[in-house]
Formats: sequence, structure tokens, C-alpha cells
Amino acid sequence: MNQKELSDLTNEELLQEAKKRKSASIMNALLIGFLAGVIVYSIAKNSLGFLTLIPLYFIYKLINNSKYKSKELEDLLRERNLK
Repeated sequence: MNQKELSDLTNEELLQEAKKRKSASIMNALLIGFLAGVIVYSIAKNSLGFLTLIPLYFIYKLINNSKYKSKELEDLLRERNLK
């Protein structure tokens, strides 16, 4: 959803969206931890190679994508005094 769609939601729908995003952020944290483990194992077993860069790219995308979506939602919740 983009910001325009978030602003059209009712208060209850907005709170449900916040719960969904919270669980998604927990899942992202688990995936980032797993990928970091893959990187550490890859470096310990072999050395720094091309296959080590692939998890780094996915970690970057997970961090970058979740940061902007949650910022918009937090601003809207603060604006409506819901949280």
C-alpha cells in the first residue's frame, strides 16, 4: 500500500495494518538472521566469494523495504493519535 491508500483506511483497519506490519518485521528479522548465518558459514567454510554477496543483497532489500513502509504507518498513527 502506498501513503494515499493508508490515509484512506479507517482507524480499525489502520490498527490491523500495524499488527500485520509488526509480524512482518519479526519475520524479516528472522530472515536477516538466517542470511547472516549463511554469510558467516560461507566465509568460515570457504572464503569471501560471489555466493556470499547474494545474501548480502537480500539483507539490504529487506532492511530498505521495511524501513520506509513502517515510517509512513507510524506517522499516520501518530497523526490520528491511535498509538
